[in-house]
Amino acid sequence: MQEAAAEKNFYWKLFKSTFVISAFTIGGGFVIIPLLKAKFVDEYKWLDDKDALNLVAIAQSAPGVVAANSAIILGYRMGGLLGTLVALLATILPPLITLTLISYAYDSFAHNQYIQLLLKGMQCGATAIIINVAIDLLRKELKKKLPLPLVIIAGTFIANYFFNVNLMYAVIVDAIIGFFLLRDKKYA
Repeated sequence: MQEAAAEKNFYWKLFKSTFVISAFTIGGGFVIIPLLKAKFVDEYKWLDDKDALNLVAIAQSAPGVVAANSAIILGYRMGGLLGTLVALLATILPPLITLTLISYAYDSFAHNQYIQLLLKGMQCGATAIIINVAIDLLRKELKKKLPLPLVIIAGTFIANYFFNVNLMYAVIVDAIIGFFLLRDKKYA
């Protein structure tokens, strides 16, 4: 997708959009998924659904913050090393600015009931976004009518929810299954 980098004002567009996405990624890295999709798949058409899903899967499985990992992968994919630096800078600036401002008035924020209510509301919104992404991904897998990915999804959910299996172990098992079984196109 390096052709996207040839676009006029590409790096400014990448910076601006990544900055805004980072500024509204409240509630954890998973909130970034629908925002990335809306901007880079639906609006700019720099990626397709499959590329975006792969990008997020890699970003989630790599050590570190999902938002930063996504920015690194997206930036490199779209604009090479300069794209990586632009996207990463745009991703880390909003939280850095916010945390700097909050640190000056931490006591006021920590004990202010209105701030606490605001944060609770933001948590609810982030939860709704994550559930929406999960439902969209599940719908896409159901449309494919392939049993193995659905078994992996159900098995991972059951293992974690009912048997408290650590999600990291479940993801490792899923990766191994994907590597050995899903590389055959009839299962994927």
